[in-house]
Amino acid sequence: MGRVGAYVALTKPRVIELLLVTTIPTMILAERGWPSLGLMLATLVGGALAAGSANAFNMYLDRDIDKVMNRTKRRPLATGEISPRAGLVFSWVLCGVSLAWFALVVNVAAAWLTAAAIAIYVVGYTMILKRRTPQNIVWGGIAGCMPVFIGWAAVTGGLSWSALALFGVIFFWTPPHYWPLSIKFKRDYAAADVPMLPVVSDDRRVAAEMVGYTLAMIACSLVLVPLAGMSWVYTAVAAGLGAWFLAATILMLRRAKQGATGKRLGAMKVFHASITYLSVLFLAVAVDVFLPF
Repeated sequence: MGRVGAYVALTKPRVIELLLVTTIPTMILAERGWPSLGLMLATLVGGALAAGSANAFNMYLDRDIDKVMNRTKRRPLATGEISPRAGLVFSWVLCGVSLAWFALVVNVAAAWLTAAAIAIYVVGYTMILKRRTPQNIVWGGIAGCMPVFIGWAAVTGGLSWSALALFGVIFFWTPPHYWPLSIKFKRDYAAADVPMLPVVSDDRRVAAEMVGYTLAMIACSLVLVPLAGMSWVYTAVAAGLGAWFLAATILMLRRAKQGATGKRLGAMKVFHASITYLSVLFLAVAVDVFLPF
C-alpha cells in the first residue's frame, strides 16, 4: 500500500482536484444543461489520467531540484522510494492511456487538446521555461487552462469564444494564485536556482503584477456575460468575486510598499483566496445555466 501511495503521490492529486473543478461547469455551459453522465465521467477520468501523467513527468524531470527544496524533498522520486526509470515508465503509461481513452471514449478533438496540454506542461513549462525565465508560470500556466478547452470539446467537438473567455480567466488567474506560494517558498526556489518572479524581484513588483493580472482575469470573467448569454446572477457573482479578490491583491501590494515581509505580507491569504475565487466563479457558471431567467 505504501508503494501504491507513492505512485499516487506522483500524480499530485490535489492539483488534479482543482483542474477538474473547472471541467464540469465548462461542460454544463457548453451543453446548456447536464451532459450525459457517461460523457462527464469519461472526460473526468481521462482528464485525471492526463493531469496525473503530466505531473509525474514533472516530478521525473525535477527530481534533482526536488531534493534541494524543503517543500518537495519528500516526493517519491526525490527520496528514492520510486526509481527514476519506474517513474518515467509510469508517466508514459498514464500518458498513453489518457490519450487513447479520450480518442476512443470521448472524441478526437479532446484527445488532441489533451496531448497539447501534456506537451505544454512537460516540455514548455518543465523542460524549457521553469529554470530559464521569471515568467515561467505565466506561459507554463497555459497547461492549467486546457481542461476548459478539453471539457468544451468533449461536449461540442470544437471550441468557441465562450471557451476562450473561460480559458482567459484561468490564464490570468494563475500568476496571482501561484506567486503568493512562490513568495512563501522563495528560499527553496533560490536554493534550487529556479528564477521564479518572487526570487528575482522584490515583493512590490510581484504584488503589482498580481494586481494587473487580476484586472485582466476579471475582464475575462465579465466578457463571458455577452458571449455566453449569462444572467444577472452570474454577472453579480463575477463582479463581486472579482472586486473581493482584487481588493486582496491591492492590500497585499499596499503591505509590500510598507515593507511588510513574511506573514505580515499576507501572501498566503491571497493564495487561499484565489482558490475560493476560482471555485465559486465556476460554480456560478454551472448554476447560471439552470436558472429560469
